[in-house]
Amino acid sequence: MNEKLDRLLEHLETFLPKPLSENDWKTSPAFRWRRRDSIFGKIGFLQPVKHLASIRFDDLKHIDRQRDAIRENTAHFVEKKPANNILLTGARGTGKSSLIKACLQEFAKDGLRLVEVDKNDLADLADITELLGSRPERFIIFCDDLSFEEGESGYKSMKSALDGSISAQVDNILIYATSNRRHLLPEYMKDNETYVHTDDGEIHPGEVVEEKISLSERFGLWLSFYPPKQDEYLAIVAHWLAHFGLSQAQIDGARSESLVWALERGSRSGRVAWQFAKHWAGKNLKK
Repeated sequence: MNEKLDRLLEHLETFLPKPLSENDWKTSPAFRWRRRDSIFGKIGFLQPVKHLASIRFDDLKHIDRQRDAIRENTAHFVEKKPANNILLTGARGTGKSSLIKACLQEFAKDGLRLVEVDKNDLADLADITELLGSRPERFIIFCDDLSFEEGESGYKSMKSALDGSISAQVDNILIYATSNRRHLLPEYMKDNETYVHTDDGEIHPGEVVEEKISLSERFGLWLSFYPPKQDEYLAIVAHWLAHFGLSQAQIDGARSESLVWALERGSRSGRVAWQFAKHWAGKNLKK
């Protein structure tokens, strides 16, 4: 009977994700939260990230104010000082996600770990917090490109995780999120109809607006991002071309082409500059 039970347990273990070993915790600076179908339903687990982005703070140009703010907040966090959850919002491709990845590059040696959680898995935030809360490392839960439609379950889970659950926020966990929407929810003209004007001239938002603001306001620090000006865009292009080993003459020769590249894409951004630099370096680097 015991042998049959042992075989059954061994068989069931094949359907379950393996728990992280102590070595995994120590050697993996970043993880992704995954969900796997099993005979028990969907099971969530942490998966170490094998190949990390090598972006550093010095690579991110013309977002100095945002860089300094997130670096200072993260430094406070790893030093076990008070620190804020951060919401990074604004134009696409302007360095929001890259800044969070750069935090990991700078502070991983000090015990910082990054846990990437997809928007569809935000309902698991309480389980993730339970798993990470007893660890000695300092964890940033990273939610990229975060936005919600009306009624999505992850919205309430995020609100509770930030500030609203009966349990206290865990000391070794912060949430850093990026979004193109400042309030994370779609905003409509009809929402403005819920504003109330009092006799003394004060304006009070209605319940619809209050609800849409309530999540973003739970982030202690907001960082806004804007498209770079033309000279800033060209400086970013020059930085990446130099990174790839092109000479100053080659960098100067790429100027007009880089502007056409941005024009064809309808925007100037750090991401567009990086994409152009890869294209131009591929064409002009000698074998």
